[in-house]
Amino acid sequence: MDFLKMFKDAGKIQEQLRERQEELEAMTFEGQSGAGMVKVVANGKQEILRIVLEEGLVEKVGESMLPELIAGAVNEALKKARENAKTGMMKVFEDLGLNPPNL
Repeated sequence: MDFLKMFKDAGKIQEQLRERQEELEAMTFEGQSGAGMVKVVANGKQEILRIVLEEGLVEKVGESMLPELIAGAVNEALKKARENAKTGMMKVFEDLGLNPPNL
């Protein structure tokens, strides 16, 4: 990594990272489990916005499976949000001709 170039471009990097963070926070990511019977929507801040359970889900899978299905959908949504954040932040550095730090 070229630290001198990164230091010179610090203002640009900071502005682009801030813009990317704002974009990310406005995005939503969906995770599903149980063949789509459970859907979870999270935002770029990794906050859960919504959990949608298919009607009659408890009767179909039983009460004991519900926490596992919700956890699976939550984990998938959050994983998508993290991956998107990492990719976006790396792109900021690459666009400036810098090797991105190990995120």
